[in-house]
Amino acid sequence: MIAGLAITWIALAVGAPQEAPIAEADHAPTAVEHVQEADDGHGAESAADDQHAADAEHDEEWGTEAMMHHIVDAEALEFGPVVISLERLKVPPVELGGVKIDLSPTKHVIFLMLASLLTILTIGLAARRARRTDAGKEAPRGILNMFEAFYLYLRDDVALANIGHGGERFVPYVVTLFFFILYANLLGLIPFGASATGNISVTAALAIISLIVVEVAGYKALGAKGYLGTIFYIPKGIPVVMQVVMLIIMTPVELIGKLAKPFALAVRLFANMTAGHFVLLSLLGLIIVYGGLSATGVAAVTGSLGLGLFVMFLEIFVGFLQAYIFTALTAVFIGLIRHAH
Repeated sequence: MIAGLAITWIALAVGAPQEAPIAEADHAPTAVEHVQEADDGHGAESAADDQHAADAEHDEEWGTEAMMHHIVDAEALEFGPVVISLERLKVPPVELGGVKIDLSPTKHVIFLMLASLLTILTIGLAARRARRTDAGKEAPRGILNMFEAFYLYLRDDVALANIGHGGERFVPYVVTLFFFILYANLLGLIPFGASATGNISVTAALAIISLIVVEVAGYKALGAKGYLGTIFYIPKGIPVVMQVVMLIIMTPVELIGKLAKPFALAVRLFANMTAGHFVLLSLLGLIIVYGGLSATGVAAVTGSLGLGLFVMFLEIFVGFLQAYIFTALTAVFIGLIRHAH
C-alpha cells in the first residue's frame, strides 16, 4: 500500500506544473512592446483560466463516484490495468413467484467464494494436523497452534459461556461463522481485493441465517408451546383483562425484538466495514487532489501516508472485532431464546 502511495506521489510530483522564470527588461518598453505585453497578458489570463479548469477537473477525478467504484459490487475483477469481465459467467435469472433472482457471479460473490475456500482450508488443515498430532505428547505447531487458540476461545468464552448447557452443538457454527466473516473482512484490505461484508445484501444474508439458527434452536429447546410464549407473552399472576391488554401490547414488541436483532447484526457489520474503506479512500484522495512539489502537496502527501497507514492497521483490528461481535451476539441470542422467560 505504501509503495502504491509513493508511486502516486512521484507521478503527481513529476506532472506538477512548474513556474517559468521571468526575465527583467534592460530597456524602456516601446509601443510595439506594449502591444506584445498586452497580448502576453491576455494569453497569461487564458492560460490561468485553463489551469484553473484543469485543476478543477483534477479535483473531480477523486470524488464520491471514484470512491463508490472501489466499494460497490461490480461485474468485473480489476487488477490494476487488467480487467477481467465476468459477463461470460452470467447465467439466466431464476424466477420464484414472479421475483427474478440473478445468480450470476459478481466481484463480491467471487470474494465470498474465496472466503469460504479459506475457511474450509483453515479448519480442514487444522483438523488434519490434529489427527496426526499425538494428544498429550506433542505440542501443536504452526497453523494448528494458531487455530487451537482461536478455537478454544470461541468454544469456551463465546459459545459455551453465552449459550450454556448444550452449547457444544453450536460450536461448529460459531467457529465457522467467525472465520468466514473474518476472511471476508480482511480480503478487502489486500491489493485489488474487495470486502464482501461491505455489501448490505451479504450482511443481511448472514443475519438471516443466524436468525434461522436462533429461532430453530429456541423451538427445539422450548417446544411448540414454549416457543409461542416467546411471541405471545402473557405475564402470570395478573387479571384476565390485563392479560388481554398485555397480549395486545407485548406481541408486536416481541416480534419487533426478534427482527431487530438480525437487523442490528447486518447494519453494524455493513456500516463498520464500509466506513473504514471510505475513510481510507478519502485520505488517498487528498494525495490526488493536493499532491505536488508545493508545501501544501508535501504536507498533504505526508499526512495522508501517516493517517492512511494508521487507518489500515485500524481496519485490520476492526475486521477481527466485527467478526467477533457478530459471532458473540449470535451466541448470546441463541442462549437468550433457549432460556426465554
